[in-house]
Amino acid sequence: MSEAAPRRTKALLLAGGLGTRLRPLTETVPKCLVEIAGKPLLDYWFDALRDAGIRDVLVNNHHLPDAVRAFLDEKSRQGFHAAEAYEPVLLGSAGTLSHNRVWADDADDVLIIYADNLSDLDVGAFMRAHRAHGLPMTMLLFHAPNPRACGIAELDPSGRVIDFVEKPAEPRSDLANAGVYAVTAEAWREMADLQAFDLGFHVLPQFVGRMQGHVHGGYHRDIGNLEALEGARLAAPDVFAHRFN
Repeated sequence: MSEAAPRRTKALLLAGGLGTRLRPLTETVPKCLVEIAGKPLLDYWFDALRDAGIRDVLVNNHHLPDAVRAFLDEKSRQGFHAAEAYEPVLLGSAGTLSHNRVWADDADDVLIIYADNLSDLDVGAFMRAHRAHGLPMTMLLFHAPNPRACGIAELDPSGRVIDFVEKPAEPRSDLANAGVYAVTAEAWREMADLQAFDLGFHVLPQFVGRMQGHVHGGYHRDIGNLEALEGARLAAPDVFAHRFN
């Protein structure tokens, strides 16, 4: 008996944010291209995708779009199929899915990543875990020091998400949404058909009971302000030593 054909995975990198809390840096550099240890933030995700064998990548683009286009052109020369989803007006995280519904028609799974996070996630291991449990979605989680500021999930003993609340007043766990999701192509279409604006508020609650939590114990940081950026710049040479040696 022949082996089953490998599953095709595509990746969407949500990278269109204005980065207002990183000003004045982001007045001239898109947030997704802010440098950390000499590498643009987006480059860390492309490295992780390459390691996992994922070459089909869609990046939404809005602020200072020409710089992002030049970056994507360079990635295409490096063997990626790096496509742009330009948004003259930002559509919201869920709106980007709706606007690009047909993009996943030739995929088996889609990886959705908030690209303003810096993470040492092993994308290949994450995708293998996603395929093993058979649910339509896997949400990456991390232990948050301030759960009230995050989307918080509760898991049952098998790791299935049984509750999800965006920025709860009374958090029932410290397992926070890390902004990385693996979904089947069918789940992608279901999400797109909701015609929603925000994934955390409008889409993820629809998958409670149908998605698995995957807790990441490594480095994961939202590069949301100048303090976080400085912390990431200090940590990156050690966390990503294998990238610089």
